Amino acid sequence: MPFLELTLRCSESTQPRYENALDDVGALAVTLLDADADTSNERAILEPGVGETPLWNDLVLTALFPAETNALALLAALDAFDPGLDWSDASFRAVQDEDWERAWLDQFQPMAFGERTWIVPWNHDLPEAAQADDAAVIRLDPGLAFGSGTHPTTALCLRWLDSLAADGVLAGQTVLDFGCGSGILALAALRLGAARAVGVDNDPQAVIATGDNAERNGLQDRLQVYLPADEPPATYPVVVANILASALDALADVLAARVAAGGRIALSGILHGQEDELLVRYAPWFDQLETAQDGDWMRITGVRRA
Repeated sequence: MPFLELTLRCSESTQPRYENALDDVGALAVTLLDADADTSNERAILEPGVGETPLWNDLVLTALFPAETNALALLAALDAFDPGLDWSDASFRAVQDEDWERAWLDQFQPMAFGERTWIVPWNHDLPEAAQADDAAVIRLDPGLAFGSGTHPTTALCLRWLDSLAADGVLAGQTVLDFGCGSGILALAALRLGAARAVGVDNDPQAVIATGDNAERNGLQDRLQVYLPADEPPATYPVVVANILASALDALADVLAARVAAGGRIALSGILHGQEDELLVRYAPWFDQLETAQDGDWMRITGVRRA
């Protein structure tokens, strides 16, 4: 099935804003290319790794959308999200999913987070360190997965879950992954000792991707995935929401209501500079609000007030 591909040039300093806008309007995947690379040879393809930001001054940013997306409507939505960005040079073309899958697979390598957590592509051998008895290994299908662990927002959440496991907080608990994408955070929680996990996402493709990845990891019996309208009412001792700052603001009441008294929450998908407003927004419900930073991205954690 073809997809709509948007391509534009940007600078290293504006790249996080462009990527944030593209994520907000529903990009299925985003990759970065060195604008100065020799395109007649192998091109440098990058999804920023853990703790990394591009070193290139000029970038070619490419985003993938469903084939039925209207390009003019998409540009209008992007301009409305961040009027300070220039979208006039954006170009569009139809591409086949196999091209993206190959590029994503070529650059996706095993990654470690915290003390025990590993994300490994399904067709890659386990590194020696990931073969330890207590290693929490999640295998991902390198198709059009959104949430591979390589983006700092996901890495921040994985390290948080790993730290909860080290403190004995996850053992036997049920975890809510709100905005689950590929299901990577829910699956990591299960591997780290949670008894059950629930994933919620408003994108039907995310529900399918999470279910597929749960089955690939043999965790399908411990993970339930829902669209928001189908999610059963419940509270959870651990909640993680890796979405966008605008959504975290709009859904503050909803997310606070999902956390049991004394429970923990992690909020990610926040650009540096957006965290102060969200700290104020969540203060009525949460104590011990703290921030962590990875490159241009922030994570907020807190404990639900009784």
